[in-house]
Amino acid sequence: MKKLLLQVSALALLVVMAASCSKMPEAEVATAKASVEAAKSVEANRYIAPEFNAVQDSLNSALVEIETQKGKFFLTRDYKPVTAKLVALTAEADALKAKTEERKAAVRTEVQETLTALSLLIEEDKALLKKAPKGKEGKAALEAIQNDITVIEASVNEVNTLVTNGDYLTAQDKVNASKVKAEAIKEELNAAIAKTKKRR
Repeated sequence: MKKLLLQVSALALLVVMAASCSKMPEAEVATAKASVEAAKSVEANRYIAPEFNAVQDSLNSALVEIETQKGKFFLTRDYKPVTAKLVALTAEADALKAKTEERKAAVRTEVQETLTALSLLIEEDKALLKKAPKGKEGKAALEAIQNDITVIEASVNEVNTLVTNGDYLTAQDKVNASKVKAEAIKEELNAAIAKTKKRR
């Protein structure tokens, strides 16, 4: 009788232990999903894409593991490893928010610095345009360059609007492209002026 009681107790303990291991980590899943979404809401997926994608992949992998465990016999289910993984990736996702804000601030500073350099380049291009040779052949080319400078000047306003709206990455792409164009105009004008000087 005592032996049977011990066996029943041991079996009951085993079932309780198995049940605790086989309890699906619903709260941890919800918390992890919310943290990943919160990171996405501050645009971690744009500003620190590799790190965000790694966390997203970890979440997807954890969800697949949960489905795998759900398909097992309840006494053999073990959610402990995936629960630990969910807790870890939640902490990582939470940390991404601060990292994203840091990256945004850095990109904004880069944009402002490039804008300053671009404004100087525009003034240089305008000054060079006045010195450029104005023969028949050069007239059409100079008009085209003037149009390009006008477009670049308009892009400065667009960049400022993007910065005001908090879209620093798009602003960065646009200001960098405009700077490259302004530098190309400067080289072209310097070359034309130098060629004219040689002919004299």
